[in-house]
Amino acid sequence: MARILIDKLRHAYVQNPQKPEDYALKEMSLELADGGAYALLGPSGCGKTTLLNLISGLLHPTEGRILFDDTDVGQLTPEQRNIAQVFQFPVVYDTMTVYDNLAFPLKNRGVPAGEIDSRVREIAGMLDLGPTLNKRAAGLTADGKQKISLGRGLVRSDVNVIMFDEPLTVIDPHLKWVLRSKLKELHHRINRTMIYVTHDQTEALTFADRVVVMNLGEVVQVGTPVELFERPAHTFVGHFIGSPGMNALPCTVENGRPTFLGHAVPIPGEIRLPNDGGRLEIGIRPEFIKFSGLESGPTIAVEVTKVSDAGRFRIVETRAQEHRIRLLVPEGDPVPSGAAQLRFDPKHTHLYRDGWLVG
Repeated sequence: MARILIDKLRHAYVQNPQKPEDYALKEMSLELADGGAYALLGPSGCGKTTLLNLISGLLHPTEGRILFDDTDVGQLTPEQRNIAQVFQFPVVYDTMTVYDNLAFPLKNRGVPAGEIDSRVREIAGMLDLGPTLNKRAAGLTADGKQKISLGRGLVRSDVNVIMFDEPLTVIDPHLKWVLRSKLKELHHRINRTMIYVTHDQTEALTFADRVVVMNLGEVVQVGTPVELFERPAHTFVGHFIGSPGMNALPCTVENGRPTFLGHAVPIPGEIRLPNDGGRLEIGIRPEFIKFSGLESGPTIAVEVTKVSDAGRFRIVETRAQEHRIRLLVPEGDPVPSGAAQLRFDPKHTHLYRDGWLVG
């Protein structure tokens, strides 16, 4: 295993990049702890697969360094970096049995037969492949073949890092949860550094201890699932994570307090803003808004425009003048019709300047 340090890394697919937009991956520095479970999360084209391929050695960086522990591996091959990679589509040898597919990486490295047998059966048991060990891989379903790919990445005990590039894309939806849970369990059992690339927030948040959120070629925030949800560092994180995403409302700052439509909105901590302007917004997730009852304190006047049933709760859409505000109401709680008052939880209301969290 290895601690991975990414130091001022940039990458361009064009020769002699001159402008910031020439870079598919903007300058970034990042540290991935030895034995951690990480997810690279973001929309298609944000640079997450480029970053994965730079770490694995399938690409060499235009600028910057990648270190495994204290060794610069920027010019080393994937084999020299001692990594295992599982791709989006399963790569298996159809004419081989499941057993031989799993044993293949170990046989190539001259591992003794007894150790190969022990490792293959251990990984097969973890992935519920035991009953199929003597069957040819050609007869398996897509999820069975992807389990083989996962197993080949896990069977080696000497790798520095195991990388997964959207490994559940071809898996039926009802099996994805099972395999995600299995991967999480495997990480706890084998305690190896794992990096998981996905555009699916559910996959990222259920697998990873820490999530690296990316957009437009740069890292926007690194944090635990709770940190990303409760304190998004950028409005993009607030929109991308959560369903529905965070409300972002234009505001001004008056007498040291954010003000929305003439109403002061309490937030935690002091406001310290530079004097060079910028776009100001209040960010609050639908989970932290309630309809106001008889409590005292500041409220926002709205009109209820839409109610959608989502099972355990309802998604209620309201409007304050031209601004949409969504909140979640637990099933069974009353939802007013027409005019209403909203109350924001001050502990979970944040101020953003040009998209970035203030304070």
